[in-house]
Amino acid sequence: MTSKALDINALRAQFPILDQQVNGKPLVYLDNGATTQKPVAVLDALQNYYRGVNSNVHRGAHYLSDEATGQFEGARQTVADFLNASREEILWTKGTTESINIVAQCVAREQLQPGDEVLIATSEHHANIVPWQQACLAKGATLKVIPLHDDCSLDLDAFDQLLSEKTKIFAIGHASNALGTLNPVKEMVAKAKAVGSITLVDGAQAVAHFPVDVQDLGVDFYAFSGHKLFAPTGIGVLYGRRDLLEAMPPYQTGGEMIEVVTFEKSTWNQLPYKFEAGTPNIAGAIGLAAAINWLDNQDRAALEAHENALLARATEQAQAFGGLKIIGTAASKVSVLSFLLDGGHPADVGMLLDKQGVAVRTGHHCTMPLMDSLGIPGTVRASFSIYNTLDEVDRLFEALEKVKTFL
Repeated sequence: MTSKALDINALRAQFPILDQQVNGKPLVYLDNGATTQKPVAVLDALQNYYRGVNSNVHRGAHYLSDEATGQFEGARQTVADFLNASREEILWTKGTTESINIVAQCVAREQLQPGDEVLIATSEHHANIVPWQQACLAKGATLKVIPLHDDCSLDLDAFDQLLSEKTKIFAIGHASNALGTLNPVKEMVAKAKAVGSITLVDGAQAVAHFPVDVQDLGVDFYAFSGHKLFAPTGIGVLYGRRDLLEAMPPYQTGGEMIEVVTFEKSTWNQLPYKFEAGTPNIAGAIGLAAAINWLDNQDRAALEAHENALLARATEQAQAFGGLKIIGTAASKVSVLSFLLDGGHPADVGMLLDKQGVAVRTGHHCTMPLMDSLGIPGTVRASFSIYNTLDEVDRLFEALEKVKTFL
């Protein structure tokens, strides 16, 4: 029990994968920034779909197809309500990466001109760098990058200087996967829109930690992945403003996204199907809705307070731990602790932690430009979620003490 509002043992009991041993030690899973574990409610939803409803959606003239279609489109409405959007503005994708690529292909490559600029930040995931980089190369535009302060927070003065009427696209991570830094996206989006820029927020590292309202943010596009939100892999979401989606060409062509096809020409389906060629990940969408419904039934304020307590405990112990350097000390963070240990390559530290049952992620975390700017090869990253405990934070540092002796 971490508070009167949160029974951590009851919460953990809903995640069966946590109840196991790794290398003879109870599992401490601290790789939630890469993917979260799934509650029984999600596992049951997937099984129920495949055992009782499995069928293709939309045009089937039979009971199973009707049932599958109802659940699939109900899932879209669940996501729309989750983000405070309209169902026509919710596109199913494979994940955040594909969501960003859709905007880069269908907006950036269509609209950018030589001399135009795309603005991102030093801390971005590769998925929010490479699509824009390639679009700029193809169109003769320029990729501009917001630098960081020493604490790895964004240099907002530099952002103000870089932003101009040349900025046609502004793409920013809501929270950094490598650092945990929480960016002031609402204020930044407002400034970008004031100069006429299209705006996109990468929410992959945000939606599991706190509620997101795309209307409040004022953003044009918002992307996230289901597997970081207690849902299955292979399912993601792109929210887009309806008027922008209407004006965009399709990302892929084929079945489902068409209205009429002849050998001479084709016309496109209405939103959101215009961007959903082929058979979709039906089970993934249903699993994502189950994850959202499960999360909405929790006390989210209590969960957020619990994650903050985990990060505070980890930060306090890290600051007192000899030979450990925290990478990313911004005042506003989600529950991510990245660090280096004197004398140990991150990969070696991660391997030695795994021998003690502690699962972390090591390396550049798909943020090579960030690591280059910091002059380091990568970090050890412990990323906490709602089902982690204060005891597990302690176990991390007990294991690090043994790592020090090995090194």
